[in-house]
Amino acid sequence: MIRGLFAFLFVLAVLAGIGVFLSAFIVHQTEQAIVLRFGKIEREISDKPGLYWRVPVMDEVVYFDKRILDLDIEPQEVITSDQKRLVVDAFARFRITDPLTFYQRVRTEERARNRLGTFLEAALRRVLGGATFTDVVRDKRETLMASINGQVNTEADDLGIRVIDVRIRRADLPEANSEAIYRRMQTERQQEAAEFRAEGAAAANRIRATADREATIIKAEATKKSEQLRGDGDAERNRIFSEAFGRDADFFKFYRRMQAWEKGLAGNPDAKSRMVLSPNSGPFKEFFQTEQSSGSPSN
Repeated sequence: MIRGLFAFLFVLAVLAGIGVFLSAFIVHQTEQAIVLRFGKIEREISDKPGLYWRVPVMDEVVYFDKRILDLDIEPQEVITSDQKRLVVDAFARFRITDPLTFYQRVRTEERARNRLGTFLEAALRRVLGGATFTDVVRDKRETLMASINGQVNTEADDLGIRVIDVRIRRADLPEANSEAIYRRMQTERQQEAAEFRAEGAAAANRIRATADREATIIKAEATKKSEQLRGDGDAERNRIFSEAFGRDADFFKFYRRMQAWEKGLAGNPDAKSRMVLSPNSGPFKEFFQTEQSSGSPSN
């Protein structure tokens, strides 16, 4: 009898434990949930995480992420207002703000991403299609992103979703256009380099011509001055010679003859030539005449 009572109590405790296990559920801080009773929405749990209860079998709990979620889309080709083609790679961050509406409209995150991706692609084409290439790439990128974000939020508001941010990873020209632009830029740079080289060569020629002209002028002035100095020196030498000739004509003639014989007898030292002279010729004759003239008074 007692054993049967213990067995009954044990079975009752096990059933109670199973009932508690099936009735309790936990909502974490990163989650939000709705409780469905026979497929109909019973209640929403989004603000207060913790331990909650449900009716087993009758109630079903559906969880949704409360954190910020990422949305990636395929790169889109957009034609700007100035007829430039761009390949735009963009992404968005969103959050489920209304679990009930979200469940009623899309039910799952996969379907929500598909719908939101369609909204983002359409907004990208509308906004970037009305902007210029320069606006997208450089000048008004932040303003365009804010406009796209606003349009996506307007369309996604009925889904219980709030788009936090929309960003463009990159906006590039198509590969064929990029290659054509690269070749054109390369040609332009080569033309600029050729122009710079031509300008440098012209400047070098001008500088070289100016330097040659100045060098010629300096040489001519130096030559002119040297000729003037040489002329002044020759005139002074001739004046001195004239004065010496006027004082003693015989000595002057003798001195000039000695200079002439000195140059003549010196010859070329490398030729090793010899000159044979008679004592009565050349300078010896001058010496002998001088000795005779100087010795005649004693005779």
